[in-house]
Amino acid sequence: MLSRAIISVIVGFGLGLTHAVAATDAVADVLAITIDQAKVAKVPAGTTTLVVGNPAIADVTMLKGGVGMVVTAKGYGQTNLVAIDASGNILDEKQIRVDPARTLLVVQRGAARASYSCNPWCMPTVQLGDDNAVFGEANGQVSTRNGLATGAAGGK
Repeated sequence: MLSRAIISVIVGFGLGLTHAVAATDAVADVLAITIDQAKVAKVPAGTTTLVVGNPAIADVTMLKGGVGMVVTAKGYGQTNLVAIDASGNILDEKQIRVDPARTLLVVQRGAARASYSCNPWCMPTVQLGDDNAVFGEANGQVSTRNGLATGAAGGK
């Protein structure tokens, strides 16, 4: 069993290297963001509306003054972003690509998957694609910890 987990980690690491090489060939019109991270980017002058093709992948908020936007990566994948002016003219269109964290270790045991954030020590984390039981348990622990930190779980 342990050897299968180690092989899964090695294969996953190799696939990560392949992804990193492919990312260097990316087109300039692709805004790459790590999942659960935010990035500030400029918008074309005159932009009044921003439209995201799939809001499950990324969320976009225009900054005051219309000079920039904050893009938050919410789910893995790629979607488009369209900048529109007050007259409805398309000013710009680009792709948003959400990538996994580079510090993520994925352990695959048969059909069950668990994720760990390793920076530098590996601790359980909740990631899209994890086994439901692992996801639920880790999410419950994170929620309880956050509740304790804010005093919502009875502590002060």
